[in-house]
Amino acid sequence: MRNSADVPVQPHPVTVAEVIPGDLLALSEEDVAADRWYVVMHTLPENPQTIRLALRPPLGGSDHDRVFQRDHQVTVGCRRMDVAGIPEIGSADLEVVEFRDGDRVTSLRAVDPRAVEESYSRRWGQWYRDLESRAEEPVSDSGLRERVAREVAEGHVVRHLPRPRRAAAAGAAPRRVVVTGLGAVTPLGVGVDPLWEGLVEGRCGIRELEGEEFAELPVRIAGSVPVDPVGLLPRPQARRMNRAAQFAVIAAREAWQDGGFDVAGTVESGLEPERIGVSVGAILGDASVLVGGDRKLRDKGPRAVSPLTTPMTVPSQAASQVSLALRITGEARTVTSACASGTEAIGQAIDRIRYGHVDVALAGGAEAVVTPAIMASFAAMRALSTHGLGSTSPSRPFAKDRDGFVNGEGAGFLLLEAEEHARARGARIYCEAAGWGLSADAHHMAAPDPSGSGVALALRRAVRDAGAHVVDVVHVNAHATATPDGDLAEAGALRAVLGGSVPVTALKGHLGHLQGAAGGVEAVATVLTLHHGLIPPTIGCEEQDDAIELDVVTKSPRPLPALGDLALSNSFGFGGHNAVLALRRIA
Repeated sequence: MRNSADVPVQPHPVTVAEVIPGDLLALSEEDVAADRWYVVMHTLPENPQTIRLALRPPLGGSDHDRVFQRDHQVTVGCRRMDVAGIPEIGSADLEVVEFRDGDRVTSLRAVDPRAVEESYSRRWGQWYRDLESRAEEPVSDSGLRERVAREVAEGHVVRHLPRPRRAAAAGAAPRRVVVTGLGAVTPLGVGVDPLWEGLVEGRCGIRELEGEEFAELPVRIAGSVPVDPVGLLPRPQARRMNRAAQFAVIAAREAWQDGGFDVAGTVESGLEPERIGVSVGAILGDASVLVGGDRKLRDKGPRAVSPLTTPMTVPSQAASQVSLALRITGEARTVTSACASGTEAIGQAIDRIRYGHVDVALAGGAEAVVTPAIMASFAAMRALSTHGLGSTSPSRPFAKDRDGFVNGEGAGFLLLEAEEHARARGARIYCEAAGWGLSADAHHMAAPDPSGSGVALALRRAVRDAGAHVVDVVHVNAHATATPDGDLAEAGALRAVLGGSVPVTALKGHLGHLQGAAGGVEAVATVLTLHHGLIPPTIGCEEQDDAIELDVVTKSPRPLPALGDLALSNSFGFGGHNAVLALRRIA
C-alpha cells in the first residue's frame, strides 16, 4: 500500500459531467475540510440526466458506486491519479484472528491521500505503536479491536500481518549464550549466598578501616572483604597471588562448581581445556604489591625486592591465576576500562562463545584497591563520601544527600556457556546472557558527560544486541556510585531510553564501589534478580533526589514485573567508558 503524502491537492469545484477517470474527488465541502477524497475509477452514463461514478479511496480500498445528476457540483483536487496503481483491498476482520506476539496490525486512513500508515506491534500480550519507546501506554487485544473497528468505519484500511516464520539461517548463526554458574567475594561475605541474602535483607557491608596505615586518612571507611582470602586457598598458591587474584580464584571456583564442574579443573570435568576461556576485568588488580616493592627498595635496597613483584603487580594476574587454577588453556584475557572493566569482560566473553571461539568461559571482575595511596588519591579528588557509618549506608545512590562513592574490593564471576553445550550436559540455566553495549563519552578524564548521551547509546546498543526492544526491559541494575553528577547523568540516560517507569536498583549502598569488580558482582546480582524474580532494595537512599525521576526500589525487595524479560546491568568508568550488559530470563 503506497503513501501519497507528496500528492498536491488543489480543490476546485466542477460538475459531475466534467469529471473523468483518475480525478481526485470530494463529494462535499465537509469532505474537503476533513480530507476525505476518492478517485474516480470509471464513469458510466445512466441516462441523459445522470452519471454513475465508481469511486475508490486514493490509498486503496473497496469500490462503491454513486449516481449523480450531471449538473451536480463536486470538488476535484486538480490531480490526475493512475487508477491502475490504486489497489482494491478490504480490511482484515480482527474478530476472527488469534493474535500472537510478533504480529503487526496496520491502519491507514485510505481516503486521505497524504495519510501515513500507523502500525501496532504485539509484545507481551499488548500492542505498542513503538517498541523502542515507553512514552505511550500499550493497548490490550480487545482495546485494539475496538480501536480499529472505529477506524474502519471512518474510512481506514486495516491489515493484519502475522509474525513471520523463522527462516533457516544461511550459514553459521551466532550461538545463544547462557549463564550456568555464579561466584562472588564481596564486602557482604565470601560466596553468592551471603551476597544475595545481604542484598535482599538490606545489609550494609561497608566498614571502618583498621590499621595504622589508614589512621591519618581523611576518609577511613570502605567496602572491604571481611575474610582474609589467604586462608581459603592453599598457602603455596596464595603467596604467589596478589589479593585481587585471590578473590578471583575463589569466586571463579565457586562459579565453576555451581555450574556442575569438578573443582579440580577442565580435564577432570570432562572438558577440552582449549575450548574454555577466562575473561577478567581489572583496573589495577592490587596496587599494594607495587607500593610494597617500592617501599622495600627505598628502605632496604634492591636485594629486598621480591622477584614476584612484577608478575603479582600486572592487572592480568587474576585471569592468569584462574586459568592456572582450573587448567584452562583456551584463552585468558584481561579487560582494563576503568570501572566498566568487569562488564566489558563479560561482554567480550559472550562474543567469544557466540562466534565459536570457545564453548565455556568464566567471566567477571576482580579488584583490591582499598590501599592507603588509592584512598588518599580518591579523597584528594573529593570523590569519596564523607558520611560516616550510622543507621544508613554512607554510600547513598540517587539520594538527595549523596556526596560521593565508597571505595570497595571483591570479585564476581559468571560461568557462561553456549546453550547447546549446557543443555547437552543437563546443566541448570539461570538466564540468557543476551547481549551487551559499549560507548565512550569523549568528555572528560574523570567527570561523566552530564547529558548522558554516551550512556544512552550504550543502553540502546545492549538492547539491540540482545535482539530485543525497549518495551522488553523489566529491570535495571544501575551503576549509581552516589556521586552528585554521575547519578544525574545515568538517570537522565535511563529516562531518555526507557522512560521513568522501569524499576531500578543500585547496590553500592550495600557494597561500596568495587571498581573493576563492580560489573562482575552486579552482574551476579542481576542474574539472581531474574532467577528469583525479586529486585533487591537500594539502601542509603532515604530521600530520593527529585531530579532523578526514576522508579528506584527502596526499603524492601519488590517482585520483578511479569511483562517483559530483559534486565540491564550498567557500568561506567573514569574517562567515559560505558558498558551495559543485557540478561534475559528464561521461561
